[in-house]
Amino acid sequence: MKVVIQPGAPFYSGQRKKARIIFSFLLLWFIIIFARLIDLQVIEHKKLKAIVQEQSQDLITVLPTRGTIFDRNGRILARSLPAASVFFSPVQGESFEHQVKGIYQLKTILQLSDSELKKIINSVEKRRRFTWIKRKIPLEVAEKVKSLKLPGIYILEENKRFYPQGTLAAHLLGGVSIDDVGLAGVEYYYNTLLRGEEGQQLIMKDARRREFFIETIKETKPGQDLYLTIDSTIQYIAEKELQQAVEKHQANWGTIVILSPRTGEVLAMATYPSYDPNEFPPPGNLMPNRAIQHTYEPGSTVKMVTAAAARELAGLSWNSFFDCSQGYLVFGGTIVRDHVRLGVLSFPEVIIHSSNVGAIKIAEQIGAENVYRMFKLFRFGEKTGIDLPGEESGVLHPLERWRKSSLRVAIGYEISATPLQVLRAMNIFASGGYLVKPRVRLEKPAPLKDVIPASFESLPEGQPILNSQTTAELVSRIFEKVVDLGTGREAGLPGYAIAGKTGTAQKYVPELRSYSSSRHVASFVGFVPADRPLISMIVVIDEPRGTFHYGGQVAAPVFREVARKVLLYLQQPPRKTADALIMARKDTSFQGVSD
Repeated sequence: MKVVIQPGAPFYSGQRKKARIIFSFLLLWFIIIFARLIDLQVIEHKKLKAIVQEQSQDLITVLPTRGTIFDRNGRILARSLPAASVFFSPVQGESFEHQVKGIYQLKTILQLSDSELKKIINSVEKRRRFTWIKRKIPLEVAEKVKSLKLPGIYILEENKRFYPQGTLAAHLLGGVSIDDVGLAGVEYYYNTLLRGEEGQQLIMKDARRREFFIETIKETKPGQDLYLTIDSTIQYIAEKELQQAVEKHQANWGTIVILSPRTGEVLAMATYPSYDPNEFPPPGNLMPNRAIQHTYEPGSTVKMVTAAAARELAGLSWNSFFDCSQGYLVFGGTIVRDHVRLGVLSFPEVIIHSSNVGAIKIAEQIGAENVYRMFKLFRFGEKTGIDLPGEESGVLHPLERWRKSSLRVAIGYEISATPLQVLRAMNIFASGGYLVKPRVRLEKPAPLKDVIPASFESLPEGQPILNSQTTAELVSRIFEKVVDLGTGREAGLPGYAIAGKTGTAQKYVPELRSYSSSRHVASFVGFVPADRPLISMIVVIDEPRGTFHYGGQVAAPVFREVARKVLLYLQQPPRKTADALIMARKDTSFQGVSD
């Protein structure tokens, strides 16, 4: 048997074995790589993409430019100006100590307080991707920050709310948060209109998380502009006279509201003490708009409603007389007093000289149901519906809950109202018998001097409440005489017919469960000129201290000075002769009555 041996066979067999091993290794390597690619590209794609984006991108909300607020003449009351905000976003691989060192370099430039620094450092220590350093700084300060070229420190362009008139109309305007969200006043009420729509910006970074470029993802939509009914000049006049009165009488606070009687447009709304909306929010005690957010027992000002009920619902004769000579009246377990003894008074004289005793006797004669019905017609206990936030409704108890003492509603007790509600009531007489809803928004600029003639060519913008004849008679027989002959003489203005009513209400002290003899609310509400009213106005002074505390002494002079300056501003010449006014003032035997 012949055996053939092939040279090199073992060597060839070994080569094939090695090739299989290498091939198997490469195949396994390829399978692992392929599986990993499948894992990265398919299974973990969304997660990994998010991680990459988180490491290289920051998505920031961009606030829109807030709409500008104008007065009725087009003067700017609030606007948004360019500003810059500084924020921190960490750089990859940078130590916490190095990050803090960069932030501390901004302390002096940005005037950061110790508490602000502590808050920022805590945020950085928690590895947060975004931390505000300082919001809404001037552009020149932002340039100083940018020049330092600190890693992780970025500048974002924003807008800052600016009120160029300072404290003017502060309570009406309100204010905004650091994020330009309205928090009070018209800024809050019309926030949706003023704010606009937010945008978004994408900050792209390189591998070391340094700024690369900024891309706008969504454009902002600016807010709409807003025109208000107020006249800046009239607002200024009201605020200055109010401030002087509050300080002169060392009062807690005061408020003035001025309306255009036939349209309900608010020409001025002032509260003092005030604040600067550029430094919003103010201290808590300065925040409330007292004209609509404070209720009080209005006292004798609402005797106008009692008088309307007497004529319109009960048909009380002008020649009805009431004995007020005793100076006080006991009824329903309470005592009602007059400020001075007044003798026997006719129905008009009861209101002219503000006799509490006489007003209660009138209310008893016409009946509680008629008194209540008229106060409901005048919408006491209901909000006026003004386009401002936080309005109080006041209190008018249902008739079924009235006691005999509840007839004191006729003299302004056991009822509460806001100053605006009392002015709305007097405005019914100024508008010829119409209940006009007050408002602060205009659709377009409308200077008051241009719309005055037109205001008398159409019916008032409201609901008829009183008969026009009844209204005219009450104005001429009572409310004008209040100023010419009665408690409101200090509101008189030579050359002009003024109609109005004084009020002096004792304040109830819950701790003592009684009314204070030393704490009062002094007020005057009226309109001018009496025959063709251009403005209606209320002045309320809380707790005047010193020699005077009656509405006729404290609030009526403020009404006079505001009215005088407003009429001068509106170029309205006097139409009532000074001699006639002097003679009318001499025709009175009740000098010194000041309720």
